[in-house]
Amino acid sequence: MAAATTLKAMLEESFARFRDRPAFVSMGVGLTYGEVDALSRDFAAFLRGDLGLQPGERVAIMLPNLLQYPVALAGALRAGLVVVNVNPLYTPSELAFQLEDSGAAAVVVLENFAHTLEHALPGTRVRHVISTQVGDLFPVPKRWLVNAAVKHLRRMVPAWRLEGALAFRTALARGRAHETPAPRLGADDLAFLQYTGGTTGRPKGAMLTHGNMVANLQQTRAWAGAVLAEGKETVITALPLYHVFSLTANFLLFTQLGGTNVLIANPRDIAGFVKELRRTRFTAITGVNTLYRALLDAEGFDAVCAANRGALKLSVAGGMAVQRNVAERWQLATGAPLVEGYGLTEASPNLCANPPDARTFSGTLGLPMPGTEVAILDEEGRALPGGEVGEICARGPQVMRGYWNAPLETAQAFFPGGWLRTGDLGRFGALGYVEFVERRKEMIVVSGFKAYPSEIEAVAMQHPGVQEAGAAGIPDAHSGEVVVLYVVKRDPALSEAALLEHCAQHLAPYKRPVKVFFRDALPKSPIGKVLRRELRPDAETAP
Repeated sequence: MAAATTLKAMLEESFARFRDRPAFVSMGVGLTYGEVDALSRDFAAFLRGDLGLQPGERVAIMLPNLLQYPVALAGALRAGLVVVNVNPLYTPSELAFQLEDSGAAAVVVLENFAHTLEHALPGTRVRHVISTQVGDLFPVPKRWLVNAAVKHLRRMVPAWRLEGALAFRTALARGRAHETPAPRLGADDLAFLQYTGGTTGRPKGAMLTHGNMVANLQQTRAWAGAVLAEGKETVITALPLYHVFSLTANFLLFTQLGGTNVLIANPRDIAGFVKELRRTRFTAITGVNTLYRALLDAEGFDAVCAANRGALKLSVAGGMAVQRNVAERWQLATGAPLVEGYGLTEASPNLCANPPDARTFSGTLGLPMPGTEVAILDEEGRALPGGEVGEICARGPQVMRGYWNAPLETAQAFFPGGWLRTGDLGRFGALGYVEFVERRKEMIVVSGFKAYPSEIEAVAMQHPGVQEAGAAGIPDAHSGEVVVLYVVKRDPALSEAALLEHCAQHLAPYKRPVKVFFRDALPKSPIGKVLRRELRPDAETAP
């Protein structure tokens, strides 16, 4: 059997091979591969036959980890459309930028976040809105009970009005009346516009082709081949599927393997998360340092470990640096070491990883993935000798085509020879393992999500009471880092509370400053640029 060259072909192959196996489970309700096949076919047929969307047009998906996500994602890809993954926690201004920049023609949104979309939609090119409720793919009566509880008991759905919005279940029903779409797709066609800040600045859409994603999927499968078996694995999917780490390492990898993804819609509800783990026999889990620490500290997690003893094969950590004490505690509790990997959105995302059958935590980023070249380069793009610190750079079939409608930023993201600049500093250690040293410049990583000082400062400067602003990250036991803000006042009456409230209106939760420090002046370069690195030592000791 020839290897699939597109995600559409890979998905359809898995749907056929594993028809009767459970594919996704959410809140105790499961869909088999055959059911996901039928539902995603209907959604693909709706997008093409009912809405008239053409291959290459963009569809935004604004969903947490619910059964609707894999159906919508697979449907869009099978229709030949380009998926724009959207964080449901975006503010209206963040959402409006991403929708407008991507030129999305349609958006699928959980109605819990439809009020945000309502404010963001004017001025974008979105023509179609498909809304869904949490329990829409649950059987009756659970569907009715869950949807009623979310809306009326928990009051989790703010009032919204979107003219012409169509219900997800109606879209599926309409799709059944249309033929199965058969777009002509190749490895060079776009599959995702995956938004990221790159190494600096406002979010940009990394153009990830079917070839990029399939290559990284095959690399990841080759890496995991000694540990994971077809048709036998169950993975805990707590990281959001709209994040490229979970997208590839959970959704795509375990779908190709015929595994079961147990979807955790709200991992911040630790009590509920632990309850779900207690009733699940799982063989793999992915997460960031923050998530693993939260589980280790959670009441009842010892019972989870006891119930799952002997089943867990692979615990993968990425997205942010793993703290050694967390890794050691995890292995002691579960019997399985944390296997750290490394990558970035622009590389689909996996670049390096420790061996999946490692017996202990290495504290390194591991070895390059199969078919991936990694180099340590200086500022001019010249290779440095082993042991010397420079920028971690990579090239391989998983590296993006470039940034959407951003040729200058694309050029800046590469060194000659096709070397992708990661923006991270590192070196080669013993046996060729890549060692992380520190982040280049001042990027702040909060629970695995990148927060960019320039964006945070720009929001702060929108407040009329602010004259100058500088953002920095400080260590935090729970999220790795948090954002703090240094400000020179324009209005002497400006308060910390007022500025934090202003930031909350324009920034996603992980980007929001947790504290503001007012100063008479900020350190600057000769050309007047705020020297954020000089803010850090002061911020490190901040209460």
